[in-house]
Amino acid sequence: MEGVNTHVKVVPEKFWEKKGNRIVCKLCSHYCHLKEGQVGVCGVNKNEGGKLVNLVYGKIAALHLDPIEKKPLYHFLPGTTALSIGTVGCNMQCAFCQNWQISQIRKVEQQDYVAPEELVQLAVKYKAKSIAYTYNEPTIFYPYARDVALASKKYDIRNVFVTNGIESKEVVEDMKGIIDAANVDFKAYDEKYYRRELKAPFTVRETIVGMKKNGLWVEVTTLIIPGINDDPEHLKKIADFIANKAGTETPWHLSAFHPDYKMLDKPRTPLTTLEQAYEIGRKAGLKFIYIGNVGVKNTTYCPNCNAALIERIGYVILAYRLVDGKCYNCHTEIPGVWK
Repeated sequence: MEGVNTHVKVVPEKFWEKKGNRIVCKLCSHYCHLKEGQVGVCGVNKNEGGKLVNLVYGKIAALHLDPIEKKPLYHFLPGTTALSIGTVGCNMQCAFCQNWQISQIRKVEQQDYVAPEELVQLAVKYKAKSIAYTYNEPTIFYPYARDVALASKKYDIRNVFVTNGIESKEVVEDMKGIIDAANVDFKAYDEKYYRRELKAPFTVRETIVGMKKNGLWVEVTTLIIPGINDDPEHLKKIADFIANKAGTETPWHLSAFHPDYKMLDKPRTPLTTLEQAYEIGRKAGLKFIYIGNVGVKNTTYCPNCNAALIERIGYVILAYRLVDGKCYNCHTEIPGVWK
């Protein structure tokens, strides 16, 4: 690692514009209008001297080697390792955040600077097949993620966003050919809930559709919280949207809630609720549905002959029977990125 980062990173002008005596940040769909010296809702993008600067460029608050299945991505380079990074800050205020120790910080104190090429060399050193931008919301540090991704291309390292899905349309469009895959949190099918509880615009649907259109491999996760989004009709809306707008081949991860951060009054999600959601997804036509956070076996089945193709428990692959991305039994091509 290098020493103290004394410079600030001016965000490329395609991601902000001047509007009167303010600038408009275009990194996420808040589109914050910032006066001189003001920081956006994320806490890390600032109007400094009439330009947008990213205060966490190269300032990594979390760095780990993770199985790609932890993201979770089940149809993208299974069994490989991702170099996972995050910074401080976020453009949502989820009361149940599991990474609140970094995501809900709005003051940048990190001093060590990791240049994009330096991060890529870490991925090369540890034989990571991808770099995952995760732990906090990566669209708020997209200028850094973008530079890292571009630097990684010559090493055939893929790039992954684990995101809440409120990227700006400008960022989603820019991702084409730069970011390879995303797991998008679809937290609820309720605009009022997004604005009232998450303090964010309800643009996750447009993000999912845009990412798919731009060639990213997309998987969707819904954290099911008792009393919040576990009503069957609510889950049916999410499943129907995925099936009709993203495609029935899009994997849907159903994740169990556990009390954390400010939401300590809700119980853990019962397995029966997750199983009910699984059936709702099947009825909607989704071909690949997975139940997470409860230690059950997750198997990818061939949608044509129902052969068990990839068997998993947690992040561990127990059996892998794909042959060149196809079912070993009936040779049906299975959607995903397998090499």
